[in-house]
Amino acid sequence: MSNFYKKSLALALLTVVGFVPHDETANNLLVQTAKNGGLFLPEGFEATVVVDSLPGRARHLAVNSNGDIYVKARFVREPGESVIALRDTNGDGRADIIKRFGGHARERAYGTGMRIHNGYLYFSSELFVYRYKLTPGKLVPESPEEIIVEDDHPHGMHEHIAKPLTFDNKGHIYVAYGAPSNACQERNRIPSSPGMTPCAMLEDHGGIWQFDANKIGQTQKDGRRYATGLRSVVAMDWNHADQTLYALQHGRDDLLMLWAGVYSPWQSAVLPSEEFLRIKEGTDGGWPYVYYDQMQGKKVLNPEYGGDGEDVGKGGPYEKPIIGFPGHWAPNDILFYQGNAFPDRYKNGSFIAFHGSTNRAPYPQAGYFIAFVPSKKGVPSSNWEVFADGFAGVDPIVNVSDAVYRPMGIAMGPDGSLYLAETEKGKIWKITYKGDKKKFGPAQLAQMEKRKTMSHIRTPDEVKDNLDKDKPVLGSKIYGIYCRACHQRNGLGDSQRFPPLSESEWVVGDKKRLIEVLLKGLEGPIEVKGQSYNNVMPQHDFLKDGEIAEVLTFIRQNFGNSASAITAEEVGTVRKAIKDKK
Repeated sequence: MSNFYKKSLALALLTVVGFVPHDETANNLLVQTAKNGGLFLPEGFEATVVVDSLPGRARHLAVNSNGDIYVKARFVREPGESVIALRDTNGDGRADIIKRFGGHARERAYGTGMRIHNGYLYFSSELFVYRYKLTPGKLVPESPEEIIVEDDHPHGMHEHIAKPLTFDNKGHIYVAYGAPSNACQERNRIPSSPGMTPCAMLEDHGGIWQFDANKIGQTQKDGRRYATGLRSVVAMDWNHADQTLYALQHGRDDLLMLWAGVYSPWQSAVLPSEEFLRIKEGTDGGWPYVYYDQMQGKKVLNPEYGGDGEDVGKGGPYEKPIIGFPGHWAPNDILFYQGNAFPDRYKNGSFIAFHGSTNRAPYPQAGYFIAFVPSKKGVPSSNWEVFADGFAGVDPIVNVSDAVYRPMGIAMGPDGSLYLAETEKGKIWKITYKGDKKKFGPAQLAQMEKRKTMSHIRTPDEVKDNLDKDKPVLGSKIYGIYCRACHQRNGLGDSQRFPPLSESEWVVGDKKRLIEVLLKGLEGPIEVKGQSYNNVMPQHDFLKDGEIAEVLTFIRQNFGNSASAITAEEVGTVRKAIKDKK
């Protein structure tokens, strides 16, 4: 490990705190609260629960001028269920009418966008951007559904296929096209596989495209590439204060799994940064060639392109982020606040929803809160603070499935209130301010600032925060290196991208199919225990027959499973059959 990282760890020791059971306190801070629908907020703010749960759960959301709420469903089992519409008819703050409409296909977990613009409701699935003309007074629009943009690539579904939306004031809609890859490797997510030069995916993926917001039936060739070098963007918004597009990029994954000789588990947990970027036409974020290291404050070469964690290489003029948030926090929505209901310091500032990490093992998962970035003359500052916390309900968050809620969508109501949606149950909160706006300042923010010391927000200490310290790694060493980051320590996955191994038909069923999945890999969408998943399971044919037999036997006999063992001979037979078919 470099001297730089050793110095960083020494500084981290000054602020480290111990882990505690979730029903107690962490660093003398409550982990759970009965107030404000379970949320911790700055002094003077209050939360009302609009709805406890929704069928289809929730991704992004939008609020109409009459207070009606429109939510993008996270899972859509049948056509016509993509949008969840809510109305409060008696003024108590809770929705008492809930209806579903919109979309013409079944969807998985990536359906994302939801915005209201110029009297139209825009929303997206993985492959389409739709809109409806809103009918005054009607919760469900009476106009026909229109397709604004279709993702017509022949590959169909792939990872990072969310379609977030935003609009400028000149008639344009901006749509992100995520890259169907982690780091543009020759063999995706395979250890030591080099990156492709140039990365051909950047021609029509890994960027943001600009379209006509009012033209029906567009495909990508009808738009223009506005920005590139962006692996996966889910959070994106237009800042009307400076007339500029802003986005947050999800950094790449699996530094340890793919490059164990270069990166330590700690580095893989906290790197690379989730980048908060100011986007101008022609902006290049640098993916897949570089990533941003928030601790060194610079972009460095990815290992697929010869990087060692410090080398900056000969890269082009890649955009440096306004803020480099810690790795894997998963920024999934951003809202520039234009209302007047909150204290003045919030005007033109940006709220960011961190959905939370999945692959920080052997360290606690992190994120799972709402941040706020103040504005300086209409432009985001380089400082950030905790605005809403308590979603997970536990600290530390060992497995993703331990988190009760994961924040996702942010919208502003007509009265300047803030609406927050989460993905696990489909719960929605309405945030209002009840204090004295003129007296709001550092004293009212003090308790929220202290929450940065909790394990799901602070930078972990390499030794003390290692969950495997002084005890054996859960299960086999192979599972810990290659499987745990996605499927988690408890084998329950993350309910969205990575399926559970516990009592899964793919695990306890046919041996041959299971062995083939590990040898050949698998790309979704697939069904596991009745739920759709759409992410890449990389091939692991680089493992020896005995190693594959060991890890598959471990999986089939743990996590509540009690299936028979798999032998090296069985793996060898399947491997030979695959080879013979080529």
